[in-house]
Amino acid sequence: MSGASLRLDTFSLSLSPRSISNLSSSSPSSSKSSSCSDRFIPCRSTSRLHAFGLTDRPSPSKEGGNDAYSRLLKSELFGSDFVSSSPCSSFPAGQSSPTKNILRFKTEHSGGPSSPYSPSILGQDHEFSNETSTPPKPSRKVPKTPHKVTKLCDLGAQDGVCSIQWTREGCYISIGTCLGQVQIWDGTRCKRIRTMGGHQTRTGVLAWNSCILASGSRDRNILQHDMRVSNDYISRLVGHKSEVCGLKWSSDDRQLASGGNDNQLLVWNQRSQQPVLRLTEHTAAVKAIAWSPHQSNLLASGGGTTDRCIRFWNTSNGHQLNCIDSRSQVCNLAWSKNVNELVSTHGYLQNQITVWKYPSLAKVATLTGHSMRVLYLAMSPDGQTIVTGAGDETLRF
Repeated sequence: MSGASLRLDTFSLSLSPRSISNLSSSSPSSSKSSSCSDRFIPCRSTSRLHAFGLTDRPSPSKEGGNDAYSRLLKSELFGSDFVSSSPCSSFPAGQSSPTKNILRFKTEHSGGPSSPYSPSILGQDHEFSNETSTPPKPSRKVPKTPHKVTKLCDLGAQDGVCSIQWTREGCYISIGTCLGQVQIWDGTRCKRIRTMGGHQTRTGVLAWNSCILASGSRDRNILQHDMRVSNDYISRLVGHKSEVCGLKWSSDDRQLASGGNDNQLLVWNQRSQQPVLRLTEHTAAVKAIAWSPHQSNLLASGGGTTDRCIRFWNTSNGHQLNCIDSRSQVCNLAWSKNVNELVSTHGYLQNQITVWKYPSLAKVATLTGHSMRVLYLAMSPDGQTIVTGAGDETLRF
């Protein structure tokens, strides 16, 4: 048989071990020991390399000499690297040959780029796998212009917006101004309904309950505005020694928590003009405040750059339930409406958003991307999405 057909037969054996036995059993005449031909017949007792008759022993058709023929055959079948390796002699039945098994060369990548049966040709290396990977998806097309632009108000050159807060029903929006005013606007008609005074300087924080709006100011006072009466405000709460920077009503509207630049966290009720709790464990400004919707009297608060702690309080007795060092300035806190988890936004160093499991306080996720402190946080009505705003002038959903 010609050299080309011999190479093809041997190549097919290296791909399928089962074809070795099929080929050996296909010819009855192959069992005759006296038969000598040019055809390459593997040994039936083993599949090791020496069984193929490619050792230094002379070819059956070349008994008595011409070792060049055997080496030439090896070179054609397995490449020059195989021929250059140290020769091996025949081994007794049941003993392994030191030569590598021919059926293992695909995983060991022994074939070089010049080998006619190198693994890259057979598709066994990683480069071939990468070429058949999924093609990249086309780039997403995002509209560059807003579909709607609404101008709600213009306070002029002498004033500015310091805070905004929607009512729980989402019909009206309150605005705190730099000059200390509190304005109420109809968000649907873009019409101002009411303007209330009482603060001496900027109104930096607002908080709604059912019908009462609380406003905190740089003048250290908290005013309560009742939308059912014509007065600008119905009560003034005095207790902070510096600007009020955090305000939140409890879910049942019975308690109001306030935080200030004086590092104090105060808790008020509707029946007293004095705080029922004065919590002073924080060592920096308390801007981040959140009441749990899952457990009554559970309040979370976060401290500024020199504090960095998130603290949990039982407001029925004033006891601190837990505390965790977030390692960053705490700017905002919000409880999930659907599961017992808390989201916090941070400033220096990482400007990250973190989701915490309560009460274990294990981190569920950490979101990064803002390049400056995340000063603002809002949650969608269904509790599935948050939006954050930072000093880098971006909103991230």
